[in-house]
Amino acid sequence: MCRADILLGYIGLAEWQLCPAFPEPHGLAEVGFFVFGAPVNKIVRIGILFSRSGDYQIVANASYNGALAAIEAINADPGRPVRFEARERDPQGRIEQYGPLCRELLRDDDVQHIIGCTTSWSRKDVIPILERHGGLLWYPCPYEGFEASDRVIYTHACPNQHIVPLLAYIVPRFGSDAFLVGSNYIWGWEVNRVARDLIGDVNGRVLGERYLSIGDVDVDRLIAEIRIARPSFILNNLIGQSSYAFLRAYARLGQEDEHFTARHCPVVSCNLTEPELPAIGPAAEGLMSVGPYFANPACRDATSPSSDHAAAYAAVVMLADAIEAAGTADAEAVRQILVTKEFETPLGLVHVDRQTQHTALPVHIGRVENGAFHGVWQSESAYAPDPYLSRPGSRILPGGSRLRMVS
Repeated sequence: MCRADILLGYIGLAEWQLCPAFPEPHGLAEVGFFVFGAPVNKIVRIGILFSRSGDYQIVANASYNGALAAIEAINADPGRPVRFEARERDPQGRIEQYGPLCRELLRDDDVQHIIGCTTSWSRKDVIPILERHGGLLWYPCPYEGFEASDRVIYTHACPNQHIVPLLAYIVPRFGSDAFLVGSNYIWGWEVNRVARDLIGDVNGRVLGERYLSIGDVDVDRLIAEIRIARPSFILNNLIGQSSYAFLRAYARLGQEDEHFTARHCPVVSCNLTEPELPAIGPAAEGLMSVGPYFANPACRDATSPSSDHAAAYAAVVMLADAIEAAGTADAEAVRQILVTKEFETPLGLVHVDRQTQHTALPVHIGRVENGAFHGVWQSESAYAPDPYLSRPGSRILPGGSRLRMVS
């Protein structure tokens, strides 16, 4: 029997399943119903856009695995009325591929939500396409700030959640003379720019600032300049293979001159995470990094192997919760309700700032010991995001009053 007098009841998120003679009402593709009194789950397609190969594949694969792990967990939860179907694209580390693949997901695969992008180049490249098609990017990587797009939900750290607390910890303990290194693109340029300003605020000195092309592993000149400059610490904003080659070379320098050891002149980072440590090897010992999560007991939920994994997992969980609360997967409806809720995630209990769509996050500072990060400082509560460093106190160093020792 297939007539309009079939009893239908709204349940929020169930797949529209009626016989062909009864057409689907316009605009109800994301609305769920009872069909003869039995609830049927709504399947929502979401895009996964990470490079599985290329210069930064280790970090990208961590985010990729986090997103898929969350999708699997949500689909296996009988209490969830939403089910996700992942539609994947792999740009292979080629920046020119992100835009076309994003367009494919939005247009050909009919997705409205994409978990993806690792570099700022890739994120900035897809924003105009998201604007044109009305989609949302859930971006799970640390970035340099000074951006707030209504097409992006930022689930990892921005400057007041990474570089500011990191330098607030480092400067009082090691000194304010810095050497800055970075990959020659947006992340390196901008994080080092903020670092220069912060160091200048405490009358510190930037003794050198050098960049390598992404993937460049010729680090001899960098090491030679650092040897001459003898800074208090090194801020490493290199990514991928460039970073690993530099860190191994710096460890060799430390074997020749004790000044260049973690005890006297540490290498610190805003984006170094656990999956990268095997690629660095023993040279990772003593490195320090900052993030909203490390896979150690100091974090609220230490089940994810890294912050990139945890932030991607959190993005999927937040999306599922927001869809269920909104009763639709429509990107605009999800965006509107997202800023009204708190979400239980591997990053802890988090919420999204209404003005910037950045996530309030805890801050953890870790040091590598015996091949793993161990917490040295953590925030007492989540830091409200301030991507433009525009709020009073956002740029103050040493500024350690909101941090407490955990080990």
